Amino acid sequence: MREILGRRLQRLRDRFKFPRAAPRSTAAAAAVPSLLDGALTCATLWRWPVLPGVGRAGADSTRCACPDPDCVVPGAHPFDPGLLAATADARMVAWWWTRRPTAPVLLATGGAAPCAVSLSAGAAARAVVRLDAQGMRLGPIVATPTRWSLLVAPYSLERLGELLYAKDHVPSSLRFHGEGGYLLLPPSTASGGGQVRWEREPAAGRDGLWLPEVEAVVDALVEASSGAPGGGSRLAY
Repeated sequence: MREILGRRLQRLRDRFKFPRAAPRSTAAAAAVPSLLDGALTCATLWRWPVLPGVGRAGADSTRCACPDPDCVVPGAHPFDPGLLAATADARMVAWWWTRRPTAPVLLATGGAAPCAVSLSAGAAARAVVRLDAQGMRLGPIVATPTRWSLLVAPYSLERLGELLYAKDHVPSSLRFHGEGGYLLLPPSTASGGGQVRWEREPAAGRDGLWLPEVEAVVDALVEASSGAPGGGSRLAY
């Protein structure tokens, strides 16, 4: 699978022949192929709409490049371009990342694109073990040092509202990335530091990429999050 992806990405590079911006540091040079390739893979192979995140600024690259000095997700949110600019067009994606090679990769969730349900890493790991033991088929899982996000089939806000209304309690640590939302994708750097990675990589079958329905995973995630310290109410980004 990796060899096939590698050949496809090389063909894209050869086809578009975009000039590379000269990186200003060794770290930036190392980031060029991985972030660009990650964005192109999502856009061309899965047809997911992506866009570059705002990134970091400052001499030590610790603060967010957006105007908010108290930004709670530094570097890891849309700014310019805005979320509505997200696209699966390979030429646009290549243009963005050849000019901003260290920009994080953001998925615009909802619509025809995957949505996601996320919670703290420890609770999510326990929930995944439980779901595996039950024989439930899971889709791709995005992991950061603090949170895991389980990708699910697209759902509407109305459908999510009905689902949550039926619950007695939904911990505040459980987050939903649906229509009008976004999700940080590998191989970006997480807002709190550390690498974003695939705990389970996307895998296509005969009918394309398979994603579970949101109802199929929410019950187990609510139970796992409620069993976390503080009743799952501590929100970790």
